[in-house]
Amino acid sequence: MHPLPLRIGPGADLRAELAAVTARHGVAAAFVVQGIGSLSVAQIRFAGRPDCTALHGDLEIVSLGGSLSPDGPHLHIAVSDADGRVTGGHMGPGCIVRTTAEVLVMLLPDFRFSREDDPATGYKELFVNR
Repeated sequence: MHPLPLRIGPGADLRAELAAVTARHGVAAAFVVQGIGSLSVAQIRFAGRPDCTALHGDLEIVSLGGSLSPDGPHLHIAVSDADGRVTGGHMGPGCIVRTTAEVLVMLLPDFRFSREDDPATGYKELFVNR
């Protein structure tokens, strides 16, 4: 494993930045271990729902984690609003960094992650190859 600490600046689409990590660093597998920071917009898909819900305002990232592969990211995020309410789910495109995002990614050069149809779940799931 190779640690890759990132600081992502204001205005960036956090999901897009993380999706580019595997290609940018020449690996086919990585994990987002944790992330903190702030967003002005969070796009979150709640469990069992087909579409993302947009949250706007001063939002703090209280948790961020997931897997990164050439097939795309699978990320979960929890954010809190100005009243301390926490909302979480699948991180969608369009999560815009407000001031900063500090993310620890672990690059896994000896592995290849892919997202493949899993007949047991009916979804594209993580497949791990060494």
